[in-house]
Amino acid sequence: MSISLSTAGRSGLVYLVGAGMLWGTGGLLGTLLGRATGLSPIAVATCRLAVGGLLLVALLAATRRPWPRNLVAWRRIGAVAVLAATFQACYFGAVAASSVSIATLITIGASPVVVALLEQFTGRRAVDRRRAATIGLALSGLALLVGVPADDVGSTGLLAGAALAVAAAAAFATVTVISSRPIEGLDPMTTTGLGFTGGAALLTPLALTTGITFTPTPGNLALLAALGLIPTAIAYSLYFRGLPDAGPGTAAILALLEPLTGALLATIVLGERLTRLGLLGAALLTVALILTSNQRSTPAGGLRHSSTALDRRGGGPA
Repeated sequence: MSISLSTAGRSGLVYLVGAGMLWGTGGLLGTLLGRATGLSPIAVATCRLAVGGLLLVALLAATRRPWPRNLVAWRRIGAVAVLAATFQACYFGAVAASSVSIATLITIGASPVVVALLEQFTGRRAVDRRRAATIGLALSGLALLVGVPADDVGSTGLLAGAALAVAAAAAFATVTVISSRPIEGLDPMTTTGLGFTGGAALLTPLALTTGITFTPTPGNLALLAALGLIPTAIAYSLYFRGLPDAGPGTAAILALLEPLTGALLATIVLGERLTRLGLLGAALLTVALILTSNQRSTPAGGLRHSSTALDRRGGGPA
């Protein structure tokens, strides 16, 4: 039994690592799409969710996969839709109120902390010294990699941006925690496809205020398809697939592969250069990710019988 759980855990890590690396392409593709089309960031985010979700919905229809038939599954899909829309709206609201660097640093950095607190308070997993140290190491690496924000932002904008960024982190953390418990009859592809299509529908009124149309040249359409497919449809399907086996705490830290991969791609494709502090941050972040992949989940209430762990991987509601 312990061998099978160990194998499942390793499998979950593979999915999460793949998701984190694919997410790293999102910033580059989104930037290129925005430059090519003139779309605002919130419009790019809406198109990303819509294309990623609809591609998966089309695949589900083509393969004649049955739709969810129970209310619990549709509640999960609805929650993913609302949280995905909330995350995007709050993140870009934080960017508008403060700056990209402040919004990114707080949103990405706060997510594993919020997940750890949620797991502690719900009794899913204790925040022991090793886990706290690993999170601290990861956040230190993230701060050095992204860079301590030096933007000229007023105190009001800074506070508003920080509050919206924390709200975005809370939305991502919540979808991570609730999605770690599988639901019978609901697979990761269906969750991502229907949830993100719903999220795009919720964001569309906001995106329309900035304009959501663009010239459909082959290059623009290729960028949009790549953004919807690689860091959205595929990445989030992998993320939801790996969550039940690896656990939300591990998933939240491994999601920090996104800025690490993004920094590497920016160096290769956009010609940006990492400073010495940035390289140190990348090294610290890598160490934290390795430590996370080797840690085992410990329930907050102490060690529990293995059958309980198996029950938690079952098809109960979130």
